[in-house]
Amino acid sequence: MTNSSSSKKHGPGQPEESGPTLKLQRIKMSKPEEAEKKNLNKKLKDVEISIPIVYGNVAFWLGKKASEYQSHKWTVYVRGATNEDLGVVIKRAVFQLHSSFNNPTRAVESPPFELSESGWGEFEIAITLYFHADVCDKPLNLYHHLKLYPEDESGSMSTKKPVVVESYDEIVFPEPSDSFLARVQNHPAVTLPRLPVGFTLPPPVPIEDTSKRKRGDTKDHPLAQWFMNFSEADELLQLAAARQQVQAHIAKLKRQISLIDGQQQQLRSTSDP
Repeated sequence: MTNSSSSKKHGPGQPEESGPTLKLQRIKMSKPEEAEKKNLNKKLKDVEISIPIVYGNVAFWLGKKASEYQSHKWTVYVRGATNEDLGVVIKRAVFQLHSSFNNPTRAVESPPFELSESGWGEFEIAITLYFHADVCDKPLNLYHHLKLYPEDESGSMSTKKPVVVESYDEIVFPEPSDSFLARVQNHPAVTLPRLPVGFTLPPPVPIEDTSKRKRGDTKDHPLAQWFMNFSEADELLQLAAARQQVQAHIAKLKRQISLIDGQQQQLRSTSDP
């Protein structure tokens, strides 16, 4: 997957993308109609399963090796938010590149769901996720704007520090099948809800090959050092730091207001007959 040029030249007309983006909405998938019609799996009412995912790209400038049409090497991907294997839920990912690429529609049939290319410009990549039959029969479409250049275009680019842009989302599956729940109830990439009172889980499906489940992990991925951290603990630390900054700013404003009030009172007292 090399030696292909990308589509649009980076310039003022291109949409801007800022750093890692945290998307607060949750993508809610519809129920698997086909499986429901065939009555293959029992549906679990009032239960939702969510899968936190991260999708984005890492782009390296080629430096002295860069040419007019080959300035960057980049990788676009969909990964688990904690770098766990998503193959338990996602069957296939299809990346739609710009038409200037050879074979612009790229299907990745197994995790990790990613592809690497090289080029010189930025464009929007459509990512379509297909799920296993007992998960959902409708695909999910995601869109990512490939980012190659840093926000500060006047600054110098580095061959060692890449440009990283990632987005976070949660895919929600309402009323999952019992077979789906049995497969994923002990999987670290899957978030299970607080189950209704009296509800019992189906027996867990034994793992035939532990190494197979780890095959799609991105924890030891060559790009893992550049991945962003979207954990709840990290988010809480950021919120606490922001709160401290706001409180410090409020205290500073209160001191300034108090000083101004004191000066006004002093002026009034000196001006009184």
